[in-house]
Amino acid sequence: MIRGEKIYLRPLKRIDVAYLQKYFENPEVMSEFNFFGFHGSEGIEQEFNKNGFISDTYTRLAVVTHSEQIVGMVDYRPVRHGPGQGNIAYFFGIELAKEHRGLGYGTEAHKLLVRYLFATYPIVRIETLTDSENKAEQRTLEKSNFTREGIMRQSQWRKGAWHDMVLYSILRQEQPELG
Repeated sequence: MIRGEKIYLRPLKRIDVAYLQKYFENPEVMSEFNFFGFHGSEGIEQEFNKNGFISDTYTRLAVVTHSEQIVGMVDYRPVRHGPGQGNIAYFFGIELAKEHRGLGYGTEAHKLLVRYLFATYPIVRIETLTDSENKAEQRTLEKSNFTREGIMRQSQWRKGAWHDMVLYSILRQEQPELG
């Protein structure tokens, strides 16, 4: 468990599977930047039973308030930028439920995840992408000490069109000192 002031990150529990199924079956729950069409939720319980959404290739964590309400999820996975262990970075994504956006949970979740990944893995880079029109997420990333690196033109197909994505990263030495 990784605790912050307003929220904490924790592994998903069996009781959370119903939340995930509702989440993935309802495009109104997903943000306009994270809905990629209907895929069904049949595999969610199977995946939970297999590994609880924690593996070497992909991990999903719940974003939870201190009053035990799930407000969203973060996920992360290793990506390689060349051969060998030294070329591994971690890529992450985040989704907060609509009613919980704009309350500071996203910024805190970003900072907690960065702290966790740098403390847990021998990496020097964490990266993410966001839609070029997702100004709220861009502000959150910049408040979380991420650097905007550039635009990946027409790199994501969503809602019947190609979308430009903005690449952000933070390096280990750019992580703020923990108080």
